[in-house]
Amino acid sequence: MRLTDPAPGPLVVVPHTHWDREWYLPFQRFRLRLVALLDEVLDRMERDPRWHFTLDGQTAAVDDYLEIRPERRDRVAALVRAGRLAVGPWQILHDEFLCSGETIVRNLELGVARANALGAAMMVGYLPDQFGHCAQMPQILRRAGIAHACVWRGVPAAVTASAFAWEAPDGSVVRAQYLPEGGYGNAASLLEDPALLPRRAADLAERMRAWRPEGGPLLAMYGSDHAAPVPDLADRLAGAGLPVRLDTLAGFLAGEPADVTGLTRVRGELRSHARANILPGVLSARVPLKQAMGRAERLTARYAEPLDALWWPESARRFLDMAWRRIVEVSCHDSVTGCGSDETAEQVAARAAEAEQLGRAVCDLVTSGPAAAVPAGGHLVFNPTPRPRTALVVLDVPGDAPVTLEDPAGRLLATQVLESAPTVLDDSVHPAADLPLVLERVYGRVLFGQLVRLWSVEEGTLTFQVARHADTPFDIADVRAALGDPEGEWRVRIVAEPRHTVAALVEMPPLGLTAVRPVTGNAEPVTAGSAGPGSAGPGSVGAGSVGAGSAGAGSVDAGSVDARPTSAESTSAGLVDAGPTSAGLVSAGPISAESISAGAVDAPVRVEGRALDNGLLRVEVRDDGTLTLRTPDGRTAEGLARLVDGGDLGDTYNYAPPARDLLVDVPEAVRVEPVWAGPLVAAFDVVRTYRWPAAGDTARDARSEATERTAVVTRVELRSGEPFLRLGIAFDNRCADHRVRLHLPLPRRAGSSFAEGQFAVVERGLTAEGGFGERPVPTFPASGFVAAGGLAALLEHPAEYEIVDDELAVTLLRSVGYLSRDRNAHRDQPAGPQLPTPRAQCRGEHAFGLAVLPYAGDRPGEEVLTAAEAYRHDPLTAEGYGPGGGALPPARAGLAVSGTGVVLSALRDRDGWTEVRLVAETPEPTVAVLSGAFGRAVRTDLLGRPGEDLAVDGGEVALPMLPWEIVTMRLRA
Repeated sequence: MRLTDPAPGPLVVVPHTHWDREWYLPFQRFRLRLVALLDEVLDRMERDPRWHFTLDGQTAAVDDYLEIRPERRDRVAALVRAGRLAVGPWQILHDEFLCSGETIVRNLELGVARANALGAAMMVGYLPDQFGHCAQMPQILRRAGIAHACVWRGVPAAVTASAFAWEAPDGSVVRAQYLPEGGYGNAASLLEDPALLPRRAADLAERMRAWRPEGGPLLAMYGSDHAAPVPDLADRLAGAGLPVRLDTLAGFLAGEPADVTGLTRVRGELRSHARANILPGVLSARVPLKQAMGRAERLTARYAEPLDALWWPESARRFLDMAWRRIVEVSCHDSVTGCGSDETAEQVAARAAEAEQLGRAVCDLVTSGPAAAVPAGGHLVFNPTPRPRTALVVLDVPGDAPVTLEDPAGRLLATQVLESAPTVLDDSVHPAADLPLVLERVYGRVLFGQLVRLWSVEEGTLTFQVARHADTPFDIADVRAALGDPEGEWRVRIVAEPRHTVAALVEMPPLGLTAVRPVTGNAEPVTAGSAGPGSAGPGSVGAGSVGAGSAGAGSVDAGSVDARPTSAESTSAGLVDAGPTSAGLVSAGPISAESISAGAVDAPVRVEGRALDNGLLRVEVRDDGTLTLRTPDGRTAEGLARLVDGGDLGDTYNYAPPARDLLVDVPEAVRVEPVWAGPLVAAFDVVRTYRWPAAGDTARDARSEATERTAVVTRVELRSGEPFLRLGIAFDNRCADHRVRLHLPLPRRAGSSFAEGQFAVVERGLTAEGGFGERPVPTFPASGFVAAGGLAALLEHPAEYEIVDDELAVTLLRSVGYLSRDRNAHRDQPAGPQLPTPRAQCRGEHAFGLAVLPYAGDRPGEEVLTAAEAYRHDPLTAEGYGPGGGALPPARAGLAVSGTGVVLSALRDRDGWTEVRLVAETPEPTVAVLSGAFGRAVRTDLLGRPGEDLAVDGGEVALPMLPWEIVTMRLRA
């Protein structure tokens, strides 16, 4: 076809650059190039009004530029206002499957606000290079006022035109502009040679016309990765005498109808390999980045922001904004994906850690206020879930064992001592001449990290009694005076008050505060089942395996200096006293029933040989270290937690097993070590030793003959009232070029899987659609849980899974040595430079946590949603520091949310309102009921623009929700 054929429509050339903020080079090295590129582009745009430029749909590039060139802000804004420079709507081009739906919303919110501040946001859902697209993206765009999307990867073979109707699970539809014939760079070589311009333009038009045979403008995306337009761009096009115009992407789509009548309709996520690589290996490359992302998102969105909105009279908004900006930066499609250089991965990990630190700092700040009303020795407890629950909380408390705790109503709580700290911290003999130096250990009144409460000097012995809290006067000068002029040898003893790590079942109001403290008197016992909703069900739990690489069993410590992590992702340990096992966890003999308080346990966990039973589940450890899980109604899952190690000669983009692979799934040795014996929590450590091949052998397309002995510790744990089994897996990875997966055989054959991700539970088949140059492996992403065949795996962070041979396989770790390999058995084309990435081998200690939940029926329902919510959101605790002896403050509720399938995504302070975002993760209509101290409720769009007022009756609003609907509202007292 020639450009002069009838009704071809003009070729609309959109100059742009696809700017990977960081990738095979770290951020600052790429930014240097960005500044040079934009200096040139902006200068030419100001000199030549014919120029238009689209800045990749992300305002991060503008911010990165203006941080170096602040004096050019007004010039940039003038071009944006004129419609010649298109910026936004995103803050950054994110990966849609490795961040939460809430992070996607905050990304859009930041980008639109920033672009509008410069003049106007490009209201196009520009998604040019994401490795597939999540199901709810059309609804996210629509609820932000965006009617057009622009996509490339993941589009299925059913799409045969340059536009299609993309529908979200709730029915929201956007017009999706597909980028065929080369994606965002289909016209990248158009202007390389002026002599070839007419022919290349004709060729491009002919290829694009096949995608739009009905006529109309043809989109030519002139740009590529980190590329600048040719300096004489406008002159070359004008001199060619072709029906071509320069425009922005927004300008092109302004002439396209938003009406989708007659277009092919595609519903849900876009993860097809049919037309472009979707590079699914990024889901499991550098798993620690995914773990860090999950922690930062969860701590900020579900702990820090609700605490700030509900329990802080001031505002921590600036700190929270900083945390979100870093989270959004981490979500970039070359960042959290792990497909960048080692230097890039280090920077990404640092940002994720900083976001987590900011969230934790806000938790510390907010809880410090109400913790001042809790007497010293007691603990403040915050419930981050919007439903009342009785959950296991782990506290560090003083007193003699057995420890007794009471709540604000004066009721005794069921408790279990998990660990007792040593009381003698030092007992040594010193010559008198050394005593002045020994006394220098006391800093103010701090000695060995605690406060000197009492001291004594008698018969050649100096004794200090230390404690966490001390209200008696102390001056080290008095000690020196009492010693006088000592002679001979002196015994120096430092004795701490008895302290214990105690698990307790605590009743908590929704998004509310309560308190507990150790007592010595009599009080009314409270049973584990007396707390009402959630006391014996999924609402009574928190995430994180007790001691499985974690320093907390069911609670997040917000107030102490040594704040405790709550998930098995941490490699630290410290709940029990014995030495470490070979995998870095700690183990001790079972705690006896003598360490249990007087509080009754309604549903105790029992240890029976190598079995644990809490009345809801029974788990048995088999001889090979795998598990059998049984329910009271007779459902059984055999062989759970089988570990399979296989080779991987791929790269950070694509898993690729060697042709002569060796799968290792049988351990050399198995031992079972008791940890806790109930009645609140019981656990075993199953230690399995394997011989894993040490590395890949590229020359032989196989795995190495040399092996590494690897001990894998699996913490198997049941808690009172929980309907799921907690697993913590830890090992020291000394091998390279391999993939480790946890296999969970399904109770029954599954024809599909269900994965909770970004505001939806997506059903997927057992295969993936192929057709391009990439092996269509059926490995898929999940965030909150994945379920199939009556078994759900509850997850702590975004993870990769596959249904294979009637088993659910969850990837724990994938070790690879290259960013991209030029020759990858699962991908025809390179995905980037063949750059060594030795740190992507992820050597060293790793720990992972998940839970296993049997469920009834074909599709996971309310029980799975409720369990996933509880597993991921432990109670948060802070030490009280009020005057001793006072009464505990009464429990106070925050905001309650109920409704079948209704999930809380966010609760924050915004412009003096409490903003709440809910999702109906259910295929049926439902009603969300919110109760709290508010008298007005206003529905808003996703960006916070107000809409209709909602009826409020006595501090309660009932909101009908459509299946899979995302609703944002603001509440005010």
